[in-house]
Amino acid sequence: MKRILPATLAFFTLLTLAWGGKPNQVDLSVVALRAAIEKSLPLLAAGARGSREKRAQCFTCHSQGLTILALSAARAKGFKTQDEELRKQVKFTVDFLATNQKQYLVGKGQGGQIDTAGYALWALDAADEKPDATTGAVAEYFLRWQSELDYWKPTNRRPPTQQSLFTSSYLALYGLKVFGTPEQKERREQRFAQVRAWLLKTPAQDTEDRVFRLRALQVVDAPAAELRKAAQELLQKQKPDGGWAQLDTMETDVYATATALVALNEAGGLATTSAVYLKGLRYLLEKQLPDGSWHVVTRSVPIQTYFESGYPHGKDQFVSVSAAAWATIALTHALP
Repeated sequence: MKRILPATLAFFTLLTLAWGGKPNQVDLSVVALRAAIEKSLPLLAAGARGSREKRAQCFTCHSQGLTILALSAARAKGFKTQDEELRKQVKFTVDFLATNQKQYLVGKGQGGQIDTAGYALWALDAADEKPDATTGAVAEYFLRWQSELDYWKPTNRRPPTQQSLFTSSYLALYGLKVFGTPEQKERREQRFAQVRAWLLKTPAQDTEDRVFRLRALQVVDAPAAELRKAAQELLQKQKPDGGWAQLDTMETDVYATATALVALNEAGGLATTSAVYLKGLRYLLEKQLPDGSWHVVTRSVPIQTYFESGYPHGKDQFVSVSAAAWATIALTHALP
């Protein structure tokens, strides 16, 4: 994760002017960024709490996984207001994985398969949880599941978050890299080599693909030239308004924009003081609603019974909470 040097309000203003922004319309100061994050965190926590309470046996990638990533990123920058809920979400995630431990050891997953287990491990790593027998079992599952393929693929199609071969592959690769056991090392390296070859030869088709192909290439230690190329492909899709679109045929939205910014920063080496990043931040701040939420319209066909989690926007709440989590992470990265 990249860090930036402390910045004064004047410094942010000069950078804004450099790329043609209008600082009188969108305040990019540290104070403004912190205020936007402060408004977002309670809603993220409410959505996660509602999901945990109403879906007591089900870890969800959007309400638990991504929210843990966002709350952990905020905590790292000094935000403590949601620490209690973060602890409860981490325990919920640990317990969820533990109930499936025996299945993981024989290569069988749970609902959502690779995506669910992958987001759970990613969340636990973000929250600084240490490897244990359960995480080792999940890593074993990653090695056994779909081993006949050169990648991992989702079992459901719920765009944008659950559809991409690159997303599923990244989640499994990251989980194996962080939580793989010493006994799994040889098989893990063989699997990495297999998936690396696929990543290098397979083009991305949309923003979700580009984001997670870039991330996956970093995990498998792809050549620097390939990382630069993948980052440049994603950079070139930024629109004049500062955002990214899920598909080239769609309008810009917060989910695509925030995932692109965070991936470019964490995996592509893009500085949060760069013109590209600041333009993206401006877009995110413009799109944040007065209540602190972000709204993205779903394009996924529901496959589960609808329920209210506590995050706004009705039938759009799950993609919206995903977008809000990534937007919050993008904002925290820009803080000194």
